Amino acid sequence: MKIDPDDFRVRPDENVKLKKWPTRVKPYYASEEQYRKRLAEHVERLSSLQSLLYASNRHALLLIFQAMDAAGKDGIIKHVMSGVNPQGCQVFSFKHPSAEELDHDYLWRTCRCLPERGRIGIFNRSYYEEVLVVRVHPEVLKQERIPETLLTKDIWEQRYQDIHAFERYLSRNGIVVCKFFLNVSQKEQKQRFLARLDEPEKNWKFSAADVHERQYWDDYMKAYEEMIRNTATEDAPWYVVPADHKWFTRLVVAAAIVDTLEGLKLAYPKVDAEKRKGLQAARRLLEGKK
Repeated sequence: MKIDPDDFRVRPDENVKLKKWPTRVKPYYASEEQYRKRLAEHVERLSSLQSLLYASNRHALLLIFQAMDAAGKDGIIKHVMSGVNPQGCQVFSFKHPSAEELDHDYLWRTCRCLPERGRIGIFNRSYYEEVLVVRVHPEVLKQERIPETLLTKDIWEQRYQDIHAFERYLSRNGIVVCKFFLNVSQKEQKQRFLARLDEPEKNWKFSAADVHERQYWDDYMKAYEEMIRNTATEDAPWYVVPADHKWFTRLVVAAAIVDTLEGLKLAYPKVDAEKRKGLQAARRLLEGKK
């Protein structure tokens, strides 16, 4: 059974209620062997498409991953992008802003990391933290030192508008934006936290702060719903991906990325007559020497 990424894509202006979006669905594979085969096929196709993206040097692809802690963002980046040429891909993780970053507008630190033409950029968290963590924890907003006259009840709506306009700007400049919300359940998150405690090789991943954030689960879900509802567009779609089963999550994300790149109708640059003459001259020169 083939995965259709459109099944997980949010339509513009859709009234998103995350409780109605599954965190777990029936797998599209019968065994681990079949899963690995399908993932390998996606990875191989993605590698080919990345070569086309790099060679054509017209578009860039920006992948954004947002989720609650332990939803599997790192694993997706590791496994789905395993076949991508590192020269054509950059990954950035955005955590608590530095003092320098707080002295700039909230888009500044991510704007500096946008992918160049021909490349894939990956944001592990992003500017969307500004309508998630900052909304759930208003004290963070105070640290941004925004003029008090601008801190009105409309600030979140204004940020949605700004992000919408920013992503439209990116689209108009050839940067394709593809956004994923990994929809993990609170129960599954708990099991993954416990695994980090039980398995010594995962201890380093555990953070007491992550557990602390669980008490704000409902607030985060509301913030995610508002965020997705207000920023899902045709040019920069959101995919709400079931994340309780990591293998399935990876296949959906891989299929969506492949689908997005195939939609660009990429092709290797055509060589003009002048360039072809140069190639022929180079061949004659090479063939005439030992």
